[in-house]
Amino acid sequence: MLITAGVLVLLFVAWQLWWTDVVADRQQQQIVEALSEDFLNGSDGTVGSDAFPDLGQDRAFAIIRVPRFGKDYARPVIEGTARPVLALGVGHYDGTVAPGEVGNFSVAGHRITYGRPFHTIDTLRAGDRVIIETKPTVFVYEITGHEIVRPWQTEVIAPVPDEPGKAPTAALLTMTSCHPKYSATYRYVTHGTLVDSVPRADWRYADWSTVKG
Repeated sequence: MLITAGVLVLLFVAWQLWWTDVVADRQQQQIVEALSEDFLNGSDGTVGSDAFPDLGQDRAFAIIRVPRFGKDYARPVIEGTARPVLALGVGHYDGTVAPGEVGNFSVAGHRITYGRPFHTIDTLRAGDRVIIETKPTVFVYEITGHEIVRPWQTEVIAPVPDEPGKAPTAALLTMTSCHPKYSATYRYVTHGTLVDSVPRADWRYADWSTVKG
């Protein structure tokens, strides 16, 4: 019985740490491709449960690209941060602003399992770019710094990070993920600020894809 239990535990760990990545990578790539097609063909620029039932009532509305994570890195940004959403991409915190708006556009992503979109979030450096593609506009943020907090310290996604109640004057970005890897004891939080917005018709990824030193 102990041997059987041990085998079952190992199988569960393999499923959690490996197979969820395989499935999630495939699904997230499909959503990115569907969004890209919408952006090009004049559709509404979102992907919902009609095409991907697992999205439920949430919708994918943007694509996030991070040159530091690799030239082919692209993940969907989906409204909400519930568990099913984070299994399919990067989640946009309810109540935070849309990309490019004054305030704090805040997102969350897994660091392990389910495609682990923020697996190497701790490698981001000041000056690195984070690109958010939407149907009409592509927004470019530059990383300004990071902090490590407890899960309940939600002031990091306030309109002005860590200063709840203060009125924002700039368009900001916050990315959050669990820390350290294989643990949810803390949150690794990376902040950035908007440096450019480019109409989709004029967008060239190569102009912004250089990784900082």
